[in-house]
Amino acid sequence: MDKHDNVTDAFTMVHPLTLIKGRNAKVWDDNDRCYIDFVGGIGVLNFGHCNPRIVDAIVNQAQSLIHYAYNAAGHLPYQTFMNRLCKIVPMTGELAGMLTNCGAEATENAIKIARLKTKRAGVIAFDGGFHGRTLAAVNLNGKVAPYKRGLGTLAGGVYHIPFPSADNGVSDQQAIDALERLFTVETDVDNIGAFIVEPVQGEGGFQLMSPSFAQYLRAFCDEHGILLIMDEIQSGYGRTGTPFAFTHLGIEPDLLLLGKSIAGGLPLGAVIGKADVMHGLPKGSLGGTYSGNPVACAAANATLDIMQEDEIWQSAKHYAETIEQTIAQWQEEGVSPWLFGLTGIGAMRGIELRHPKYGVNSSVMTRVLSEARARGLLLMPSGQHRHIIRLLPPLTIEPEILQQGLAILKEVLKSLPNEAPVS
Repeated sequence: MDKHDNVTDAFTMVHPLTLIKGRNAKVWDDNDRCYIDFVGGIGVLNFGHCNPRIVDAIVNQAQSLIHYAYNAAGHLPYQTFMNRLCKIVPMTGELAGMLTNCGAEATENAIKIARLKTKRAGVIAFDGGFHGRTLAAVNLNGKVAPYKRGLGTLAGGVYHIPFPSADNGVSDQQAIDALERLFTVETDVDNIGAFIVEPVQGEGGFQLMSPSFAQYLRAFCDEHGILLIMDEIQSGYGRTGTPFAFTHLGIEPDLLLLGKSIAGGLPLGAVIGKADVMHGLPKGSLGGTYSGNPVACAAANATLDIMQEDEIWQSAKHYAETIEQTIAQWQEEGVSPWLFGLTGIGAMRGIELRHPKYGVNSSVMTRVLSEARARGLLLMPSGQHRHIIRLLPPLTIEPEILQQGLAILKEVLKSLPNEAPVS
């Protein structure tokens, strides 16, 4: 029997491995082979595998209180973390929030909050966006396959417009025109309760929203009484080189969604918002049995400790500069015609594979992933056509390990055929 036989085959496993341990930017499989990890659990391990301070916090909390449902009785790890988190989120005014099991659940609760507060059910999302795989969240995703295929009719009232970004060539005006068309043809603006947007798209290919459009969007929401939800489940917690990515856009959201790296590898998500949005909701309308589990909250508090130290931001800055300088050098050297350039901002960067003559070719990414893995480097694809390598090593990656990983990637890119699509 194969070790995967009792696991549903609905998963698309990027790397056919069985991992047994990890330390900072490295992982080992069940054959004790070591890999440099540029995947990081898909953005969950911004501060490394088994960060000792987070591990200590987990062990200490597990010895006193492993679980209590916050709906039944409060506990200190939840209260401490929520208080600290609301203090560091750079939004004006009093904030309040709730904890969830994961990012998708944060999305679901934010949509509930928007409906309850605005009394409107409509939501506008963006092409290329990703907000989760649960049934309500999945319709927000700006891509059909594989997330919506075969699901039939999904929750109504969800509309999509293009995502304007210097990374994808979509202009502010194109997005504005699509929005105006939406309110001319599809629905009345008074039916819309929320916009949901990633300041930097994750699954969409590490694309930064146009700051000028973000400012237009903020003003539009204010004018029409619409809540602006910023999904920072992947872009938050230092991934872009700053604690929160929305600060790159020069605006503030009404609701902020967090997840992935917020508890150093344990399942936890959060919805943080303006107090007047988060308070006054029907009693019992929010909550969950495991949401804000004490052990996960202890890990989250340790993660906050790490985030408040200068060392992590120096490390993130060094990482970002290394990536920018290295890719620019590779382009100058002509390492590969498939090396189109970088997407994203700061420490949240993607490498776009696009040939000047042949364009995007899906088999190129398949070959890159396979050959990099064979050489000891794990990578993750993204983008509408799975043609962008998203770089998600921990921000704490040792400089020498980063260089080793990039050296492997360079050799893989150099091995790609120069003139014909890879078959």
